[in-house]
Amino acid sequence: MNRPDFLESYKFNWETFEIMAGGKSSLDAKNYLSHFDGPEAAYDFLMGYGFDVNDPVQKAELFGIYQESIQFIKRYFLKEGSSQGLDVSMPNRFYTILDVQELLLIATNTKEGEKSSIEEMIWAGIILKVMHTILHADKDLRYRYFSTIQTQIFDRFYKFIQRDSEDKLYLGSSDDSSPIPLVEFETKAKKTRESIIIKLLHKQENVAEELFDRVGVRFVTQTKIDSLRVLKFLYQNYITIVNNIKPSRSQNSLVDMEKFKVGYFDILKESLKSDIDEPAFAQKLEDLAENCSFYAKGSADNVHSSSEYKAIHFTCRQLIKYRNPFLKEFNDIKRTAKEQSEGELAKKILSLDTSSIARDVRFFYPYEVQITDIKSHLKNTEGEASHLEYKKSQLKSAMIRLFRPLIEYKNLDI
Repeated sequence: MNRPDFLESYKFNWETFEIMAGGKSSLDAKNYLSHFDGPEAAYDFLMGYGFDVNDPVQKAELFGIYQESIQFIKRYFLKEGSSQGLDVSMPNRFYTILDVQELLLIATNTKEGEKSSIEEMIWAGIILKVMHTILHADKDLRYRYFSTIQTQIFDRFYKFIQRDSEDKLYLGSSDDSSPIPLVEFETKAKKTRESIIIKLLHKQENVAEELFDRVGVRFVTQTKIDSLRVLKFLYQNYITIVNNIKPSRSQNSLVDMEKFKVGYFDILKESLKSDIDEPAFAQKLEDLAENCSFYAKGSADNVHSSSEYKAIHFTCRQLIKYRNPFLKEFNDIKRTAKEQSEGELAKKILSLDTSSIARDVRFFYPYEVQITDIKSHLKNTEGEASHLEYKKSQLKSAMIRLFRPLIEYKNLDI
Protein backbone atom coordinates (compact mmCIF):
# COMPACT_ATOMS: atom_id res chain seq x y z
CA MET A 1 0.00 0.00 0.00
CA ASN A 2 1.44 3.35 -1.07
CA ARG A 3 1.88 6.00 1.63
CA PRO A 4 0.17 9.29 0.58
CA ASP A 5 2.60 12.19 0.21
CA PHE A 6 0.44 14.52 2.28
CA LEU A 7 1.05 12.44 5.45
CA GLU A 8 4.54 13.96 5.69
CA SER A 9 2.86 17.27 6.59
CA TYR A 10 1.21 15.59 9.57
CA LYS A 11 4.26 13.76 10.89
CA PHE A 12 5.01 15.07 14.38
CA ASN A 13 7.96 14.81 16.77
CA TRP A 14 6.10 14.09 20.01
CA GLU A 15 9.08 14.85 22.28
CA THR A 16 9.46 18.26 20.66
CA PHE A 17 5.75 18.88 21.33
CA GLU A 18 6.30 17.93 24.99
CA ILE A 19 9.11 20.49 25.25
CA MET A 20 7.25 23.27 23.46
CA ALA A 21 3.80 22.72 24.97
CA GLY A 22 4.17 20.29 27.86
CA GLY A 23 6.87 21.74 30.10
CA LYS A 24 9.44 19.01 29.47
CA SER A 25 13.13 19.97 29.41
CA SER A 26 15.17 19.28 26.29
CA LEU A 27 17.75 17.64 28.58
CA ASP A 28 15.21 14.92 29.41
CA ALA A 29 14.33 14.19 25.78
CA LYS A 30 15.84 11.24 23.90
CA ASN A 31 15.21 12.50 20.38
CA TYR A 32 14.03 16.10 20.37
CA LEU A 33 16.03 17.14 17.27
CA SER A 34 14.37 17.49 13.89
CA HIS A 35 15.09 14.96 11.18
CA PHE A 36 17.90 16.52 9.14
CA ASP A 37 17.85 15.77 5.41
CA GLY A 38 21.54 16.61 5.16
CA PRO A 39 24.24 19.19 5.98
CA GLU A 40 22.02 22.05 4.73
CA ALA A 41 19.33 21.28 7.31
CA ALA A 42 21.96 20.98 10.04
CA TYR A 43 23.34 24.35 8.94
CA ASP A 44 19.86 25.90 9.12
CA PHE A 45 19.40 24.51 12.64
CA LEU A 46 22.69 26.04 13.80
CA MET A 47 21.77 29.36 12.16
CA GLY A 48 18.49 29.32 14.06
CA TYR A 49 20.41 28.57 17.27
CA GLY A 50 22.64 31.58 16.60
CA PHE A 51 25.78 30.25 14.88
CA ASP A 52 26.75 30.73 11.25
CA VAL A 53 29.29 27.94 10.65
CA ASN A 54 30.22 29.54 7.32
CA ASP A 55 31.90 32.19 9.48
CA PRO A 56 35.29 30.67 10.42
CA VAL A 57 35.35 32.47 13.79
CA GLN A 58 31.91 31.19 14.81
CA LYS A 59 32.69 27.74 13.47
CA ALA A 60 35.91 27.61 15.52
CA GLU A 61 34.07 28.79 18.66
CA LEU A 62 31.45 26.07 18.27
CA PHE A 63 34.07 23.41 17.66
CA GLY A 64 35.92 24.58 20.78
CA ILE A 65 32.72 24.10 22.80
CA TYR A 66 32.41 20.61 21.28
CA GLN A 67 35.93 19.68 22.39
CA GLU A 68 35.36 21.12 25.86
CA SER A 69 32.13 19.12 26.17
CA ILE A 70 33.97 15.87 25.45
CA GLN A 71 36.60 16.64 28.09
CA PHE A 72 33.92 17.73 30.58
CA ILE A 73 32.00 14.47 30.12
CA LYS A 74 35.14 12.37 30.55
CA ARG A 75 36.24 14.28 33.66
CA TYR A 76 32.96 14.34 35.59
CA PHE A 77 30.75 11.54 34.30
CA LEU A 78 33.00 8.66 33.18
CA LYS A 79 35.09 6.28 35.26
CA GLU A 80 38.29 7.42 33.53
CA GLY A 81 37.94 10.86 35.16
CA SER A 82 35.86 10.22 38.27
CA SER A 83 35.58 7.27 40.65
CA GLN A 84 31.81 7.93 40.76
CA GLY A 85 31.51 7.97 36.95
CA LEU A 86 29.99 5.43 34.57
CA ASP A 87 32.16 2.55 33.44
CA VAL A 88 31.77 3.23 29.71
CA SER A 89 33.92 4.79 26.99
CA MET A 90 33.00 7.34 24.38
CA PRO A 91 32.99 5.80 20.87
CA ASN A 92 36.12 6.62 18.85
CA ARG A 93 34.02 8.19 16.14
CA PHE A 94 33.61 11.34 18.22
CA TYR A 95 37.36 11.96 18.36
CA THR A 96 37.51 12.32 14.56
CA ILE A 97 34.72 14.90 14.10
CA LEU A 98 35.92 18.22 12.71
CA ASP A 99 32.56 19.92 12.13
CA VAL A 100 29.65 20.21 14.60
CA GLN A 101 27.22 19.76 11.71
CA GLU A 102 28.46 16.17 11.55
CA LEU A 103 27.49 15.70 15.21
CA LEU A 104 23.91 16.74 14.44
CA LEU A 105 23.73 14.27 11.55
CA ILE A 106 25.02 11.45 13.78
CA ALA A 107 22.42 12.31 16.42
CA THR A 108 19.62 11.97 13.88
CA ASN A 109 21.22 9.16 11.83
CA THR A 110 21.11 11.20 8.63
CA LYS A 111 24.78 11.39 7.65
CA GLU A 112 25.02 10.51 4.00
CA GLY A 113 26.87 7.25 3.32
CA GLU A 114 27.54 6.47 7.00
CA LYS A 115 24.82 5.17 9.28
CA SER A 116 24.93 5.74 13.04
CA SER A 117 24.41 3.00 15.59
CA ILE A 118 21.85 3.54 18.34
CA GLU A 119 24.67 3.98 20.84
CA GLU A 120 26.37 6.61 18.66
CA MET A 121 23.09 8.50 18.32
CA ILE A 122 22.69 8.50 22.10
CA TRP A 123 26.25 9.72 22.63
CA ALA A 124 25.79 12.50 20.08
CA GLY A 125 22.68 13.63 21.96
CA ILE A 126 24.59 13.64 25.28
CA ILE A 127 27.40 15.75 23.83
CA LEU A 128 24.94 18.21 22.26
CA LYS A 129 23.17 18.67 25.61
CA VAL A 130 26.46 19.44 27.36
CA MET A 131 27.40 21.87 24.57
CA HIS A 132 24.04 23.60 24.95
CA THR A 133 24.58 23.93 28.71
CA ILE A 134 28.12 25.33 28.34
CA LEU A 135 26.87 27.89 25.82
CA HIS A 136 24.18 29.09 28.23
CA ALA A 137 26.73 29.34 31.03
CA ASP A 138 29.05 31.41 28.83
CA LYS A 139 26.49 33.66 27.15
CA ASP A 140 24.96 35.27 30.24
CA LEU A 141 25.39 38.95 29.33
CA ARG A 142 25.46 40.04 32.97
CA TYR A 143 28.53 37.92 33.72
CA ARG A 144 30.88 40.65 32.47
CA TYR A 145 29.60 42.90 35.26
CA PHE A 146 30.14 40.30 37.99
CA SER A 147 32.76 42.15 40.06
CA THR A 148 30.52 45.25 40.09
CA ILE A 149 27.52 43.08 41.06
CA GLN A 150 29.37 41.51 43.99
CA THR A 151 30.70 44.85 45.24
CA GLN A 152 27.33 46.62 45.19
CA ILE A 153 25.44 43.76 46.86
CA PHE A 154 28.04 42.97 49.52
CA ASP A 155 28.62 46.64 50.38
CA ARG A 156 25.04 46.91 51.63
CA PHE A 157 25.79 44.21 54.19
CA TYR A 158 29.35 45.17 55.08
CA LYS A 159 28.12 48.62 56.03
CA PHE A 160 26.41 47.11 59.09
CA ILE A 161 28.94 44.43 60.06
CA GLN A 162 30.78 45.68 63.15
CA ARG A 163 33.60 44.39 65.37
CA ASP A 164 34.09 45.60 68.94
CA SER A 165 37.32 46.06 70.85
CA GLU A 166 37.32 42.35 71.74
CA ASP A 167 36.99 41.39 68.07
CA LYS A 168 33.44 40.14 68.55
CA LEU A 169 31.19 40.33 65.51
CA TYR A 170 27.88 42.22 65.42
CA LEU A 171 25.17 43.26 63.00
CA GLY A 172 24.08 46.83 63.59
CA SER A 173 24.85 50.48 62.95
CA SER A 174 27.55 52.29 64.91
CA ASP A 175 24.95 53.98 67.13
CA ASP A 176 22.80 50.87 67.62
CA SER A 177 22.06 50.33 71.30
CA SER A 178 21.20 46.66 70.82
CA PRO A 179 23.35 45.16 68.03
CA ILE A 180 22.85 41.50 67.11
CA PRO A 181 25.76 39.21 68.06
CA LEU A 182 27.06 37.10 65.16
CA VAL A 183 29.18 33.97 65.20
CA GLU A 184 29.99 34.32 61.50
CA PHE A 185 29.21 36.45 58.47
CA GLU A 186 30.24 34.91 55.15
CA THR A 187 30.00 35.99 51.55
CA LYS A 188 29.80 33.33 48.86
CA ALA A 189 32.84 33.06 46.65
CA LYS A 190 32.34 33.18 42.90
CA LYS A 191 31.11 29.85 41.56
CA THR A 192 33.53 28.01 39.32
CA ARG A 193 32.52 27.59 35.71
CA GLU A 194 32.43 23.80 36.17
CA SER A 195 30.05 24.00 39.14
CA ILE A 196 27.75 26.31 37.14
CA ILE A 197 27.63 23.82 34.26
CA ILE A 198 26.90 20.88 36.60
CA LYS A 199 24.17 22.84 38.34
CA LEU A 200 22.58 23.74 35.00
CA LEU A 201 22.72 20.10 33.92
CA HIS A 202 20.43 19.05 36.76
CA LYS A 203 18.12 22.09 36.67
CA GLN A 204 14.96 21.74 34.61
CA GLU A 205 15.24 25.28 33.28
CA ASN A 206 18.83 24.74 32.08
CA VAL A 207 19.35 28.49 31.59
CA ALA A 208 22.20 30.41 33.19
CA GLU A 209 19.96 33.39 33.98
CA GLU A 210 17.97 31.13 36.32
CA LEU A 211 20.91 30.48 38.66
CA PHE A 212 20.13 32.44 41.80
CA ASP A 213 23.11 31.54 43.99
CA ARG A 214 26.09 33.05 42.20
CA VAL A 215 26.09 35.78 44.87
CA GLY A 216 25.15 35.08 48.46
CA VAL A 217 25.66 35.87 52.14
CA ARG A 218 25.30 33.76 55.29
CA PHE A 219 24.61 34.90 58.85
CA VAL A 220 25.32 32.54 61.73
CA THR A 221 23.89 33.73 65.05
CA GLN A 222 24.24 32.49 68.63
CA THR A 223 20.51 31.79 68.98
CA LYS A 224 17.44 31.19 66.85
CA ILE A 225 15.78 34.34 68.16
CA ASP A 226 18.79 36.33 66.98
CA SER A 227 18.30 34.77 63.52
CA LEU A 228 14.81 36.25 63.49
CA ARG A 229 16.23 39.58 64.65
CA VAL A 230 18.63 39.48 61.67
CA LEU A 231 15.62 39.06 59.37
CA LYS A 232 14.02 42.10 60.95
CA PHE A 233 17.23 44.15 60.70
CA LEU A 234 17.61 43.39 56.98
CA TYR A 235 14.17 44.65 56.02
CA GLN A 236 14.06 47.47 58.56
CA ASN A 237 17.31 48.97 57.24
CA TYR A 238 16.39 48.39 53.58
CA ILE A 239 19.38 46.13 53.03
CA THR A 240 17.01 43.70 51.39
CA ILE A 241 13.92 45.16 49.76
CA VAL A 242 11.01 42.85 50.56
CA ASN A 243 9.26 43.72 47.27
CA ASN A 244 12.24 42.28 45.38
CA ILE A 245 12.18 38.87 47.08
CA LYS A 246 11.36 35.92 44.80
CA PRO A 247 8.55 34.12 46.71
CA SER A 248 9.12 30.66 45.22
CA ARG A 249 12.72 30.70 46.46
CA SER A 250 11.94 31.43 50.12
CA GLN A 251 12.45 28.47 52.47
CA ASN A 252 12.38 28.17 56.24
CA SER A 253 13.38 25.02 58.07
CA LEU A 254 14.63 26.82 61.19
CA VAL A 255 11.55 28.02 63.10
CA ASP A 256 7.87 27.20 62.53
CA MET A 257 6.64 30.78 62.21
CA GLU A 258 2.94 30.04 62.71
CA LYS A 259 3.59 28.14 65.91
CA PHE A 260 6.13 30.75 67.07
CA LYS A 261 3.73 33.62 66.41
CA VAL A 262 1.08 32.13 68.73
CA GLY A 263 3.55 31.62 71.57
CA TYR A 264 5.17 35.03 70.98
CA PHE A 265 2.01 36.95 71.84
CA ASP A 266 1.53 34.90 75.01
CA ILE A 267 5.07 35.77 76.15
CA LEU A 268 4.54 39.41 75.20
CA LYS A 269 1.39 39.64 77.34
CA GLU A 270 3.17 37.93 80.24
CA SER A 271 6.17 40.28 80.02
CA LEU A 272 3.94 43.36 80.08
CA LYS A 273 2.29 42.13 83.27
CA SER A 274 5.45 41.05 85.09
CA ASP A 275 7.79 43.77 83.76
CA ILE A 276 10.72 41.40 83.03
CA ASP A 277 14.07 42.67 81.70
CA GLU A 278 15.46 42.14 78.19
CA PRO A 279 17.72 39.10 78.93
CA ALA A 280 14.82 37.23 80.53
CA PHE A 281 12.46 38.17 77.71
CA ALA A 282 15.00 37.10 75.06
CA GLN A 283 15.54 33.78 76.85
CA LYS A 284 11.81 33.06 76.90
CA LEU A 285 11.65 33.76 73.18
CA GLU A 286 14.69 31.54 72.54
CA ASP A 287 13.09 28.69 74.49
CA LEU A 288 9.96 29.16 72.40
CA ALA A 289 11.95 29.20 69.15
CA GLU A 290 13.67 25.94 70.14
CA ASN A 291 10.27 24.37 70.83
CA CYS A 292 9.10 25.58 67.43
CA SER A 293 11.92 23.90 65.51
CA PHE A 294 10.87 21.93 62.48
CA TYR A 295 11.13 18.18 62.44
CA ALA A 296 13.43 16.81 59.74
CA LYS A 297 12.07 17.49 56.29
CA GLY A 298 13.66 17.99 52.91
CA SER A 299 13.35 20.94 50.59
CA ALA A 300 10.62 20.62 47.99
CA ASP A 301 12.60 22.86 45.67
CA ASN A 302 16.01 21.24 46.07
CA VAL A 303 16.14 17.46 46.27
CA HIS A 304 19.87 17.63 46.98
CA SER A 305 19.44 19.45 50.29
CA SER A 306 19.60 17.22 53.36
CA SER A 307 16.44 16.78 55.42
CA GLU A 308 18.57 17.81 58.41
CA TYR A 309 19.42 21.19 56.90
CA LYS A 310 18.14 24.01 59.14
CA ALA A 311 18.13 27.61 57.95
CA ILE A 312 16.07 30.53 56.72
CA HIS A 313 16.85 30.94 53.06
CA PHE A 314 15.56 33.47 50.53
CA THR A 315 16.47 35.05 47.21
CA CYS A 316 16.30 38.80 46.72
CA ARG A 317 17.08 41.01 43.73
CA GLN A 318 19.08 44.22 43.77
CA LEU A 319 19.15 46.94 41.13
CA ILE A 320 22.75 47.08 39.92
CA LYS A 321 24.10 50.32 38.46
CA TYR A 322 27.04 50.01 36.10
CA ARG A 323 28.75 53.08 34.65
CA ASN A 324 30.45 52.38 31.34
CA PRO A 325 34.17 53.26 31.77
CA PHE A 326 34.65 53.42 27.97
CA LEU A 327 32.64 56.63 27.63
CA LYS A 328 34.81 58.53 30.11
CA GLU A 329 37.96 57.44 28.30
CA PHE A 330 36.46 58.21 24.90
CA ASN A 331 35.33 61.67 26.01
CA ASP A 332 38.92 62.36 27.12
CA ILE A 333 40.07 61.36 23.63
CA LYS A 334 37.44 63.63 22.05
CA ARG A 335 38.64 66.58 24.11
CA THR A 336 42.17 65.94 22.88
CA ALA A 337 40.85 65.61 19.32
CA LYS A 338 39.16 69.02 19.59
CA GLU A 339 42.50 70.58 20.45
CA GLN A 340 43.96 69.00 17.31
CA SER A 341 40.91 69.31 15.08
CA GLU A 342 42.90 69.91 11.91
CA GLY A 343 44.23 66.34 11.71
CA GLU A 344 42.40 63.62 9.73
CA LEU A 345 42.28 61.25 12.73
CA ALA A 346 40.91 63.99 14.98
CA LYS A 347 38.12 64.75 12.49
CA LYS A 348 37.10 61.08 12.33
CA ILE A 349 37.06 60.82 16.13
CA LEU A 350 34.90 63.94 16.44
CA SER A 351 32.46 62.64 13.83
CA LEU A 352 31.84 59.32 15.62
CA ASP A 353 28.26 58.85 16.87
CA THR A 354 28.29 57.49 20.44
CA SER A 355 24.56 57.95 21.11
CA SER A 356 23.95 54.18 20.90
CA ILE A 357 26.54 53.43 23.61
CA ALA A 358 24.86 53.25 27.01
CA ARG A 359 26.39 55.50 29.63
CA ASP A 360 24.74 53.55 32.46
CA VAL A 361 23.57 49.93 32.53
CA ARG A 362 20.94 49.13 35.15
CA PHE A 363 19.52 45.68 35.82
CA PHE A 364 18.22 43.53 38.66
CA TYR A 365 20.46 40.70 39.84
CA PRO A 366 19.51 37.93 42.30
CA TYR A 367 21.42 37.02 45.44
CA GLU A 368 20.80 34.52 48.23
CA VAL A 369 20.59 35.17 51.96
CA GLN A 370 20.94 32.33 54.46
CA ILE A 371 20.39 32.79 58.20
CA THR A 372 20.87 30.12 60.85
CA ASP A 373 21.96 29.68 64.46
CA ILE A 374 25.27 28.12 65.48
CA LYS A 375 23.77 24.83 66.65
CA SER A 376 21.97 24.35 63.35
CA HIS A 377 25.02 25.53 61.40
CA LEU A 378 27.21 22.85 62.98
CA LYS A 379 24.68 20.19 62.03
CA ASN A 380 24.39 21.65 58.54
CA THR A 381 28.11 21.19 57.99
CA GLU A 382 28.30 17.63 59.27
CA GLY A 383 27.47 14.27 57.69
CA GLU A 384 24.57 14.20 55.25
CA ALA A 385 24.07 17.94 55.40
CA SER A 386 27.64 18.80 54.41
CA HIS A 387 28.37 20.74 51.25
CA LEU A 388 30.49 17.87 49.94
CA GLU A 389 27.55 15.46 50.17
CA TYR A 390 25.36 18.06 48.50
CA LYS A 391 27.80 18.36 45.60
CA LYS A 392 28.06 14.57 45.22
CA SER A 393 24.28 14.27 45.08
CA GLN A 394 24.07 17.09 42.55
CA LEU A 395 26.73 15.52 40.31
CA LYS A 396 25.09 12.09 40.42
CA SER A 397 21.72 13.62 39.57
CA ALA A 398 23.22 15.43 36.57
CA MET A 399 24.94 12.24 35.41
CA ILE A 400 21.78 10.11 35.62
CA ARG A 401 19.71 12.76 33.89
CA LEU A 402 22.17 13.23 31.06
CA PHE A 403 23.01 9.56 30.54
CA ARG A 404 19.59 8.03 31.19
CA PRO A 405 19.09 6.90 27.55
CA LEU A 406 22.53 5.21 27.56
CA ILE A 407 21.99 3.70 31.03
CA GLU A 408 18.70 2.18 29.89
CA TYR A 409 20.06 1.05 26.50
CA LYS A 410 23.15 -0.68 27.93
CA ASN A 411 21.50 -1.63 31.25
CA LEU A 412 24.36 0.04 33.14
CA ASP A 413 24.86 -0.42 36.88
CA ILE A 414 24.93 2.94 38.68
